[in-house]
Amino acid sequence: MWTVADEELSDWLAERRAATEELLRSTVDGSGEVLLDTVAGHLIAAGGKRMRPALALLAARFGPEPDGRRVLEAAALVELVHVASLYHDDVLDNADRRRGAPSANARWGDRLAVLGGDYLVAKAAILGAGLGPQAQRAQAETLARLVRGQVSEAAGPAPGQDPEQHYLAVVSDKTAALFGLAAHLGALAAGATPAATAALTRYAEQLGIAFQLADDVLDIAADRAASGKPDGADLRQGLRTLPVLRALRGTGERGPRARLRRAVMAGVVAGATGSRGVHRAALTLLRRSPGLSEGRAEAERYAARATADLGVLPEGPARAALAALADTVVGQVGTASTRAA
Repeated sequence: MWTVADEELSDWLAERRAATEELLRSTVDGSGEVLLDTVAGHLIAAGGKRMRPALALLAARFGPEPDGRRVLEAAALVELVHVASLYHDDVLDNADRRRGAPSANARWGDRLAVLGGDYLVAKAAILGAGLGPQAQRAQAETLARLVRGQVSEAAGPAPGQDPEQHYLAVVSDKTAALFGLAAHLGALAAGATPAATAALTRYAEQLGIAFQLADDVLDIAADRAASGKPDGADLRQGLRTLPVLRALRGTGERGPRARLRRAVMAGVVAGATGSRGVHRAALTLLRRSPGLSEGRAEAERYAARATADLGVLPEGPARAALAALADTVVGQVGTASTRAA
């Protein structure tokens, strides 16, 4: 778990995160429709890492007004958009669990889950209206990227497109965009300079890619207890994540890569039909493949890029905390990869 070394900053962050949590809950309550409040507040109440609000709050430390109400609104806004995307993702994936609880679609059906997500997007837009036109534009552009990424993932690579580049473009839109928005709005709300805001946004986007690549590795390397989700959940859905793409490189019909390719395809089918033995065999081969170590190396590379983007910011506890966050994101991958090997 990520910790902030500086005691003063840690206390400040804890207090501001608690205030953000209160704002989140009050924002989704009071629609006048009890069922809507219940559905929309379901995943908010379930908790989560709240990494995106934390990014917004830490980015605000580089401006002259980090304690303002606008910073809390920025932090709450990005979490509302994130949770809304989870509602929609769970409907598309037919997922039945999220954050240790039944998904909204599993409890109330797809229609209400989608409407709950839409409501959260609307409430986020209301918060964004108070942050000014620049924030509203950034929010709208991020929403467009989230949708583009989802559609691109569903469509798959275009003919002749490199699958790895396609996957990284999807990750940039589906994950990194919201990380970038969090830092951008936090800095903007606190009155940070344009140069600092741009650097923080770049940092957060690179961090978002590292975070997703690390999650890709954990999906293969970690067991259910460590990852909080079923082993090989991405494989069950047929997702060709970066570690899988690296493991399957090559077009030969014979040899280890060809055997792995056949096992992975069988594992995807088995995951969908419930044949655990075949799915487990595919996971075992993936864990022994070079894709795992190469995926980890890519996560580390993006984390290093993120840390490098912090170099133009003034030194201090906030910058150190952001650097430590990048280290934590890739650190958990090293532990899981070693255990899998």
